[in-house]
Amino acid sequence: MKMEPVDSEAISSIGYDEAAKELHVFFRNGSKVKYFEVSPEKHKALMDAESKGKHFAKHIRPAHKFARY
Repeated sequence: MKMEPVDSEAISSIGYDEAAKELHVFFRNGSKVKYFEVSPEKHKALMDAESKGKHFAKHIRPAHKFARY
């Protein structure tokens, strides 16, 4: 899975595994988290968002189970 660098104060890069429906988020503070059952449409909306951090905090973080690694 390829991680794509993003322009965000909080997020450094985002990756998406469409087969597993897992969204991988690397934060600027060094933490790495994967979110489960994220649809391709939600991933696209995040990548298209003007503010990745705000979109993530509103639509991804509260709606999906996650695991840190």
